[in-house]
Amino acid sequence: MAVVKKGEDKNNETFLNQTQEMDRKRLLTLSVAALGVVFGDIGTSPLYAIRECFYGDFGISVTPPNVLGVLSLIFWALILVVTVKYLSYILRADNHGEGGIIALTSLIRPRGLMKMEGKWILVAVGVFGACLLYGDGMITPAISVMSAIEGMGVITHELEPYIIPVTVIILAGLFMLQPRGTGSVGALFGPVIFVWFCTLGVLGFFQVVKNPEIFLALFPWYGLRFLLHNHVHGFLVLGAVFLVVTGAEALYADMGHFGKRPIRLVWGVLVLPALLLNYLGQGAMLLINPEAARDPFYAIVPSWGMIPMVFLAAAATIIASQAVISGAFSLTRQAVQLGYLPRIKIIHTSAKQIGQIYIPLVNWVLMVSTIGLAIGFHSSSKLAAAYGVAVTSTMLISTILFFVVAKEKWKWNPLFIYAFLCFFLVIDISFFLANISKIFHGAWFPLVIGGMVFTIMITWKQGREILGSRLRRRTLSLEKFLESIALDPPHRVEGQAVFLTGNPDVVPVALMHNLKHNKVMHNQIAFLNFRTREIPRVPNNEKVEVTKLGSGFYKVIAYYGFMEEPKIKNIFSLAREKGLDFDPEKVSYFLGREKLSVGRQPGMWRWRIKLFSFMSRNAMEAADFFNLPGSKIVELGVTLEM
Repeated sequence: MAVVKKGEDKNNETFLNQTQEMDRKRLLTLSVAALGVVFGDIGTSPLYAIRECFYGDFGISVTPPNVLGVLSLIFWALILVVTVKYLSYILRADNHGEGGIIALTSLIRPRGLMKMEGKWILVAVGVFGACLLYGDGMITPAISVMSAIEGMGVITHELEPYIIPVTVIILAGLFMLQPRGTGSVGALFGPVIFVWFCTLGVLGFFQVVKNPEIFLALFPWYGLRFLLHNHVHGFLVLGAVFLVVTGAEALYADMGHFGKRPIRLVWGVLVLPALLLNYLGQGAMLLINPEAARDPFYAIVPSWGMIPMVFLAAAATIIASQAVISGAFSLTRQAVQLGYLPRIKIIHTSAKQIGQIYIPLVNWVLMVSTIGLAIGFHSSSKLAAAYGVAVTSTMLISTILFFVVAKEKWKWNPLFIYAFLCFFLVIDISFFLANISKIFHGAWFPLVIGGMVFTIMITWKQGREILGSRLRRRTLSLEKFLESIALDPPHRVEGQAVFLTGNPDVVPVALMHNLKHNKVMHNQIAFLNFRTREIPRVPNNEKVEVTKLGSGFYKVIAYYGFMEEPKIKNIFSLAREKGLDFDPEKVSYFLGREKLSVGRQPGMWRWRIKLFSFMSRNAMEAADFFNLPGSKIVELGVTLEM
């Protein structure tokens, strides 16, 4: 017996070791992937952040106290904003594993979560924060790529005239490649960024070894003394200091792809040490050579490594830009699924990775805007003046929304959560006010973009609600309809019909028109309603609800998450298990097409009605969006007053 027990223990130990080995390999794989996607934006900040503190529009003189003060502010910004606020706390606010401000906003939306009349204000603020990320998505590729290519001018001044053309070519090529997807080059992202961070750390290490005095900057009182001594000028420099944390929101937004553990691990083991060493290295160079403030990043690169460094920096900035572009695609899809944008064409570029999508409209708008910014601002230093307002606004909103979720949903200790709110509001508001000072230096651009996108989203959301109320007035409830046809049954014909409806409790207008004009109905009819739930993905066993209404009528509600797309074949397959035996090959699909007009008592301002009508006319056809077979569709029109 003892031998058997010993053998069982050995087998259990072997199994445990194998499981741990598999977990370690999976963690390593996810960590390398996260390195390439998540940290590209924050990892390219050393190209321009220190320079803007001393050489930008609000640059301060290069003196030892100022250098130590700026580096102290940078160090504590990385520790407090990224490590403490985002990685330690905000990453906890996941919506079934998904992160980002849209997911955070959706956590405050479920009924019963907040007993306050102003809940809609918080939702609107969260949506506005998401809209601001579009402005960030336009500026990030331009400033990142241009700051890398400006290394050509450091190699030789004769190459300076080619900086803008090369930047434009790289940006155009980047957007042109989007339809092909990132799968083919995605495997290279992690290793390239790994080399990038190792290079950042090594370059900084050699400089701090020459001047270890720079480590004094780790003490917080140098940063406080800098702010107190330089007054308003020192406060304005915070706008440039903020550039070191502009990628923090991406850590949260990409959590659903990789999980919390890989992101935290990579940050603590590689990214944070490499960034700190490089920033300290640039500061050490400035203590020795104040003239290096013109481009301190390339100043710490040895002359023999300048050309390879330009190529490596260009590769790193392209990867960082790709992450931002992909984020804009993902944000747009979430907005469509949650009803804030009309249906638009979304193309999946990978059969294996659901997150790899391509949205042509968003891609070309970003391309034109990004190239226009590169040409219009003409240098990364001028672009930096426009950079930061959108991100710091989103961070401020994230802090407020996290406070609401922690207080109302998680029921955290009030004393702690109010202390958390006050502490980080001081930091966020300080960064926000410092960046708002750039408003006349280009910071108006991301705010205008955010405002425009917000107006579009809110107009579409409100317009659909108004249309829904108008439709409810023009039709019957299902209960009354079933009672009426029981008293006066219409002629029924053999066949199966599916009517798409926005409200499963009322009769679709398309059915009323069909009955009015054709005087017949199919003997089997299903009212199909698609609903987006406030979670990323809905399990298959919860995706479909089927209710038998009698007389051959069925009510079908299909649920899907904001990271999913509805598939009609999948709906039929799941509905069959719930009692709806419809043959997809024999079904006829009836859709209502609304023709809009301005009524005597419009529900919105006329210009918003015109905007809504324009979006409605140009929205993707429902048949294409829901993957309905075109040969089986019947459309019936109806005129509605807005």
